[in-house]
Amino acid sequence: MPYTAEKAPETGLTVIVPAHNEGRMIADCLDAVGASVGVTGLEVIVVANGCTDDTAAQARASAAVFEDRGHALHVIERDQGGKLGALNAGDAAASHTARAYLDADVIVSPPLLAQIAQLLEGGDPRYASGQVTIPKARSAVTRAYARFYRQVPFMTHGVPGCGLFAMNGAGRAQWGDWPDIISDDTFARLSFAPDQRKMAAAAYSWPLVEGWSALVKVRRRQDAGVTQLKALCPHLFANDDKPGWTAGGLIRAILRAPAGFAVYAAVALAVRRKSAQSTSTEWSRGR
Repeated sequence: MPYTAEKAPETGLTVIVPAHNEGRMIADCLDAVGASVGVTGLEVIVVANGCTDDTAAQARASAAVFEDRGHALHVIERDQGGKLGALNAGDAAASHTARAYLDADVIVSPPLLAQIAQLLEGGDPRYASGQVTIPKARSAVTRAYARFYRQVPFMTHGVPGCGLFAMNGAGRAQWGDWPDIISDDTFARLSFAPDQRKMAAAAYSWPLVEGWSALVKVRRRQDAGVTQLKALCPHLFANDDKPGWTAGGLIRAILRAPAGFAVYAAVALAVRRKSAQSTSTEWSRGR
């Protein structure tokens, strides 16, 4: 069923957490959301999709804590995997028109959701996220990659929305069900003009995947997602305000993290040398 902004009044915030085999980390994610302060009418919907682990049970274990804090927590189980199906299931069950979409490995700071809810107030379409921080990785290759990646223009300009993005009812009403695409976050971000995208002052933690092969796999998927969107929704790229590198900016970034640049460039080269890019929309961690 297509989404409609008339489903519920513009009060409160629903946080939708798609989760596929995230039993090891869903509790930390939910503990952070449950500790949010200053936000009223907070509803969290965990959509455990195609899980073969204890993701749903781990999520339900947090219900009492949410209730004690005046928040609502619901868990939906789907036999079929796929992030887009999980997002649509969460939307169908949501009580509020203002929505935040949160990856299960992201940790929000206590004031962030309240700040996002405030930024979403108003009748015009609005999109919001917080300040992205990348925690220290376990693997040396990912630590090096992160030191350079933190400096790329996409991460330093505008509102990246990595792993967490939100929109008000007017914004969500710009399309119906989530389309069958690879890059839901890029689709969402580019559905809003740059002046409609707002950055909260509070931060959240967004980890990168660990190890060389995972970095290559994720980068290949990210590139395939952008290529797919350019073919299916070319009009969205009028809203892309990501600047390119300046010569001086690139040199400074390389000098700050030479090993990181070497890893970053090697990952990009490995992706380009792969002649066939996957366009699967099945679940895959987005970084």
